[in-house]
Amino acid sequence: MNGPVRIGVLGCADIAVRRMLPAFAASPGLEVAAVASRDRARAEQVGRRFGCRPVQGYAELLRADDVQAVYVPLPAALHAPWVEAALNSGKHVLAEKPLTTDPESTERLLDLAAKQGVALMENVMFVHHPRHEAVRRLVAEGRIGELRSFRAEFAIPPLADDDIRYSAELGGGALADVGLYPLRAALHFLGHGLDVVGARLTRGAGRQVETAGAALLATPGGVTAHLTFGMEHAYLSRYELWGSEGRITVDRAFTPPADLVPVIGLHRGTETEEIRLEPADQVAATVAAFVTAVSARSAPRADTLRQAVLLDDVRRRST
Repeated sequence: MNGPVRIGVLGCADIAVRRMLPAFAASPGLEVAAVASRDRARAEQVGRRFGCRPVQGYAELLRADDVQAVYVPLPAALHAPWVEAALNSGKHVLAEKPLTTDPESTERLLDLAAKQGVALMENVMFVHHPRHEAVRRLVAEGRIGELRSFRAEFAIPPLADDDIRYSAELGGGALADVGLYPLRAALHFLGHGLDVVGARLTRGAGRQVETAGAALLATPGGVTAHLTFGMEHAYLSRYELWGSEGRITVDRAFTPPADLVPVIGLHRGTETEEIRLEPADQVAATVAAFVTAVSARSAPRADTLRQAVLLDDVRRRST
């Protein structure tokens, strides 16, 4: 592909305007071509800000010949139909997480992308931050001995009552919105052999969807993963790997700002070592990974599919 990838955005969601469009505009591998909204005025407002063409309606953007890729930040329940439409239009797709609301749809779309010869990538950004690869190296080097367990928590404060994440019809709920992070982290460190042992989802008073949950997973070798998540809590974002000889702790794990100095805590006996890394922008790293996937006309699929299966298993185990 000659020159930068021309990308269009389906919708003017907060995450698109606040985080992704600035990262697209700053990427040497991308050019923001168009932004679509059902509201023409909203598309024009965002288009002026990012110097791109406003389009009324998502289908109209997908018909544009000068758009090679699209970003889909719509509510979760709308991902499957619009990702499918984009793939059938021959566009590469970066879709907000979760890619779909069930593993069957996720697999079908991944298969369709492969058939069309285009990249389909789920926007799980924290896995592209170099701190987590540094943690992997510490474990592989035996710095905490044999791994015994993994623990992760991610929770956010209450949202506005009309937030789409409280809407069952739009695919909301704590599991897919925040629970995905600790579950994906468990996959990242413990691998695809994880299975769900037990789970519990709870619903806050007056809510249509679950607002908190916990899950216990385990590998075939007996390493356990204890996950806790919620969206009516004090903010918390961390994980810990516990081994036979020590522990690794990571705070502000899933949504660190680009200027944060990442710290890894290495605890052995009574001693604690703080390993400080250079600041890294995980949004920019994600965008770069998408550009690479577009160039290859494919994106890694195994983690996305296994994550979808495990999210579904957590939900099933909790009922």
